[in-house]
Amino acid sequence: MNLEFIKPTIRDIEDIQKLIEKDVQSGVLLARSNDEIAKNIRSYIIVKNSKNGELIGNVALQIHTAELGEVRSLFIKDSFRGQKIGKKLIDKITEEAKNLGLTQLLTLTYQKVFFEKLNFYEIQKTEISEHKIWEDCIKCKFYPNCDEVAMLKDI
Repeated sequence: MNLEFIKPTIRDIEDIQKLIEKDVQSGVLLARSNDEIAKNIRSYIIVKNSKNGELIGNVALQIHTAELGEVRSLFIKDSFRGQKIGKKLIDKITEEAKNLGLTQLLTLTYQKVFFEKLNFYEIQKTEISEHKIWEDCIKCKFYPNCDEVAMLKDI
């Protein structure tokens, strides 16, 4: 399959929303409004089937400090999982983070094993900035009873 890893445009927002809808409803991913995605569109990388333009996956990089970025909204369409597309998206985000001068990547995830394979290691949630908690976590339907794993990667 011919895949293209690209920066999205505003025209991709609706497809991003549709792609992640199931995981947003279940609480695995945080809901992001169209306006929020538009405001942060430059932080996303998407992957499309270059033959038919089908959106297959996405990821975003949120910058928290001059050293720390966060992997957000990683999602791969069910029928394309297991093909290392998620790894490639994380590789692309990691490269972008390096180019920006970041030294660490954070993720909150239910996919601990996946991220461990990509050199992330578990940290205590108490090590995460309170700013992150009040900016994002408070929006989660599971807050304050979060069972995601906090993980960090040195880059």
